[in-house]
Amino acid sequence: MSGATGTTWRNWGGNVVAHPALVTDVATVEGVIGAVTAAGERGLTLRVAGTGHSFTPLVATDGVLLRIDGLRGVLGVDRERMRVRVAAGTPLHQLNPALQALGLALPNLGDIDRQTISGAIATGTHGTGVRLQGIAAAVCGLTMVTADGSVLRCSAEESPEVFQAARVGLGALGVVVEVELQCVPSFRLHARESGESFSETLVGIHELADAHDHLDMHWFPHTDRALVKRNDRVGPGKGPGPLPAWRARLDDDLLANRLFEGVNRVLTRVPAATQRVNRVSANVLGAREFADDSWKVFCSSREVRFVESEYAVPRASVVPVLEELRAWFERSSEPVPFPVEVRFVGADDVWLSTAYERENAYVAVHQYHRMDPRRLFAVFEAIVAEHEGRPHWGKVHTLGAERLRGLYPRFDDYRAVRDRLDPTRLFTNAHVAHLLDD
Repeated sequence: MSGATGTTWRNWGGNVVAHPALVTDVATVEGVIGAVTAAGERGLTLRVAGTGHSFTPLVATDGVLLRIDGLRGVLGVDRERMRVRVAAGTPLHQLNPALQALGLALPNLGDIDRQTISGAIATGTHGTGVRLQGIAAAVCGLTMVTADGSVLRCSAEESPEVFQAARVGLGALGVVVEVELQCVPSFRLHARESGESFSETLVGIHELADAHDHLDMHWFPHTDRALVKRNDRVGPGKGPGPLPAWRARLDDDLLANRLFEGVNRVLTRVPAATQRVNRVSANVLGAREFADDSWKVFCSSREVRFVESEYAVPRASVVPVLEELRAWFERSSEPVPFPVEVRFVGADDVWLSTAYERENAYVAVHQYHRMDPRRLFAVFEAIVAEHEGRPHWGKVHTLGAERLRGLYPRFDDYRAVRDRLDPTRLFTNAHVAHLLDD
């Protein structure tokens, strides 16, 4: 265990800055116990830093910032049940190929793989697919260090209420040190991507979501064009081959990252050009079709920095939400060069999951990190508020405990578990208090 003082911490998007009194790096469970115990003895709060891919100040602290980067790797495999035990600091971009080597995979993933596995589940990372669920639903066991320095193991059979609360735990119950995941046999996805009419896609969007294992749509504001991604499972040797290396470099490195970064820098200085640029961007979308290992299709490189707000709304509300958002773009001419993303996920039973007992559509709005997102986010939040929108825990929103209680039927059950595990509020900060305390 090592520590440093006087450090400034920033998240990936650059919209959250913190000045912790102490930054502590650990590589063992014993190190975590020592850091938690020391923080309690000094009267400091403690938050765990993953890779900083949340856009909310969940991690920000003026107490102890605990980094668990040293807790990495697959710790054990139950091949018969297809379960793996994983150290909590393992990033998804290392976990996915490790699972592939074992002939296994997670059933669903988001489109960014930089997060740690514990950070991804703590904030409810979800992916897409109406017959699938978010990553937290694949968690079948957790081990964490609680506020008194003890190690607690939980699952559906062992401390089941703690398990239900901790699968999407916001880092407010303890420090997760190990995650057990229910995997599936490794699989390939046949990806078909094309630029299409946004209006026509909206008309049949529910049929489209039902027809494919995974559906992801990116709509460019101020245009009627959307990039529609259809991903479906195929057997070994079925479907086309992977993208040629030159095409992957062209699309994902040059166009999606380097060129897009340059375009956004120009629009920061000339925001009035955004509508014209979006029309050009939407019209140059190239169709692609390929097949590859699931995680290689799910995850893409995101080098252009942005800030994001995302809400889950009942599936039936997705068209009204998008129509209201389109009408506002037309009225306001708000400069938004990033596309609006739309995905679908099935219901689960995780207490603080955005999909708790509800099939959802997920709508996400993004803004380049050098541009002001406040008006976009405020209007978006007002729109989804009329549709019982549940905010992604890691993305910008303003909701607090009073409103969240009405959106999550097991909200007070979660708080009761927190009261029991952390009565002195060791694992808190101003944002967590806003979310959870009356």
